[in-house]
Amino acid sequence: MKYLTLILFLGFSLAPAFAQELTNPSLLIDTIDIPSDEFNRILREAPVIFLDDVHAVSWQVTIDNNLLYANPNGNAVLRLYDQETHDEFIEVGMGPQPENKFWVAVQTPKEGYIIVHKDLDRGWYPQAKSIISYTDRAGLTVNNGARIVVTNLDIGTFAIDSYSVHGKEGSADPPAVNSGSMIIEFLSGDPAKNSFAMFPFYMAAGIGIIVGVLYLTKKRS
Repeated sequence: MKYLTLILFLGFSLAPAFAQELTNPSLLIDTIDIPSDEFNRILREAPVIFLDDVHAVSWQVTIDNNLLYANPNGNAVLRLYDQETHDEFIEVGMGPQPENKFWVAVQTPKEGYIIVHKDLDRGWYPQAKSIISYTDRAGLTVNNGARIVVTNLDIGTFAIDSYSVHGKEGSADPPAVNSGSMIIEFLSGDPAKNSFAMFPFYMAAGIGIIVGVLYLTKKRS
């Protein structure tokens, strides 16, 4: 544990220095705190919320799910929409404890809606953050907080300009979520304009994954 503390100290101490010394004019960061009430609606009633910035070329979305679910059939579903057409989106669904159902789906105008990953048991981990990352060269990768579940999936060009959330399948269903919130962080930039300026954020994401894995290992031992 003392080595992990040292890594965390060094990483977050050096990050501001890197960011100041090696700036990237394309670097964008948006953080959104979505309250529980937003998930107590069905898909067709979920508004599409436009972001202040468009995240393109190379981006990462971090999901910190702190929601308290109201019933075993409730879900928390996040959709990320492509700037060019909202017929193209990435969907991440997270079910309640203890099963922690988790799925990833994509929709393109050509292929339609396809579930690319689904895990009905221990699919996501409340103590860790799920990470969705994309580059125009490597495609889409998804980490559920403990492991990579989607690797380098080719989805063409995808630039996030908006999102929506919902949690109920039918309007007569009981509330999906009681309380809490889901914190979404959007990070993007063009590495070609200064790849080293992205280093602090890659390191922070890596440390987050390490913390989650160490937590799970300690819990199982």
